[in-house]
Amino acid sequence: MTDMPISRFPIPALEQLPDDVRERILQVQQKTGFVPNVFLALSWRPDEFRAFFAYHDALMEKEGGLSKGEREMIVVATSSLNQCSYCVVAHGAILRIREKSPLLADQVASNYRKADITPRQKVMLDFAVKVSQQAYSLCENDMQTLHQQGFSDDDIWDIAAISAFFGLSNRMANLSNMRPNDEFYLMGRLPR
Repeated sequence: MTDMPISRFPIPALEQLPDDVRERILQVQQKTGFVPNVFLALSWRPDEFRAFFAYHDALMEKEGGLSKGEREMIVVATSSLNQCSYCVVAHGAILRIREKSPLLADQVASNYRKADITPRQKVMLDFAVKVSQQAYSLCENDMQTLHQQGFSDDDIWDIAAISAFFGLSNRMANLSNMRPNDEFYLMGRLPR
C-alpha cells in the first residue's frame, strides 16, 4: 500500500462528516473491505457527494436494456480516452468482476475496438465515445445505428448519460489528482 495522498484537496475525518455521508462510506467499506478513494475525496463537499452518488446510482445500478457490465464498459472506454487513471482502474476492477473476465477491462481501456466484445457492444462504445469526445457531431445516423443493434431510446439515453456523467467524474478526478486504491488493481484478476 502506498502513503501517497489520495487527493490534493482536504479529506475530512469520518467523525466530522454528516451522518448520512459517513453511513454511506461505512456501508461501502463493509461491503468491499476498504473505502474507495472517490468516497473520501468527494466527502469534502457533502452536498456534491450526495448529488454525485445519487446520479451515479441512478445510472449504474438500475435494470434496463444495458447490463451492469456494459455500463462499466462505457465508463472504462470513455475514461481511458479522458486519461482518468482513477476511473479506468476502479471501474476496470468492477468490469472484471461483473463480466467475470480478468482480461476484458484492459482490452476495453487500451482499445475497445479490438476487445473481446460483441459487435453490438462495439456500436454502443462507438456512440459512448462520440458523446464523450464529439457530442456536437451527434446526428440521426447515430440513433439509427443504435436502433439497428436493438438499443431502445431509453438505452441510448443511458449510454449518453453514463458517458456524460463520467466526463464530469473524469475531470474532477484529474483536477483532484485522485489516486486509485491499491486494492482495485487485483480485483477480478485473481480468485477470491
